[in-house]
Amino acid sequence: MTHRLAIYDMDRTVTFSGTYTGFLIHMARAMAPWRLALLPCVGLLMLAYVVKLITRQRLKELNQALMIGFNVERARLMPHVETYADKVLATNVRQGAVAQIAQDRADGYRLVLATASYRLYVEPIARRLGFDAVIATDHLSQDLRYVRAKIAGENCYDTGKLRMIKAWMAAEAIDRGQAHIRAYSDHVSDAPMLEFADIPFASNPHKKLAKLAAARGWTRVDWT
Repeated sequence: MTHRLAIYDMDRTVTFSGTYTGFLIHMARAMAPWRLALLPCVGLLMLAYVVKLITRQRLKELNQALMIGFNVERARLMPHVETYADKVLATNVRQGAVAQIAQDRADGYRLVLATASYRLYVEPIARRLGFDAVIATDHLSQDLRYVRAKIAGENCYDTGKLRMIKAWMAAEAIDRGQAHIRAYSDHVSDAPMLEFADIPFASNPHKKLAKLAAARGWTRVDWT
């Protein structure tokens, strides 16, 4: 039996722009507007990441603590998470990506969204787009009453994303030798995932990925 998988990155691949900062602002505005005054601190944390004072994972944890809180009851979060997913679908999705998702579904592929963004808000977006599975960054309390500003395991990014894809496939009893994989991404950090695929697509690629795709002979697609 051959398992057909179509694995998509989310931010700037399926969407026009990143979703994480918009998520933080949406949640702060909905739950505690006073936290918007802390946005300059988010900028300082980004600078600290750029100069390698903190890791990408720690950056995400601290930003969430600032804009949402260290420990927030899931029941309070979820109505606003759902409205954010509605907003993303209405304003930030590439119609070319939607068409390709529909084509992959029609071709018999299982649709997988693999992203560094938090599962907390990715799953409602994925559900609206018709994805079958989500591989994403998890919170430490992903299945508990409270959502903590702490990542469980590793950030679903770069080689970490590929490790998480392989772990998901193992959990689903999908042997790589019996799988045919299409993969889509806009960013060179997903080169490990694209190398892993049978048919890699550089989707709306930034400069480094466009150059790598040309060198490797990967198909480039530019979705509106």
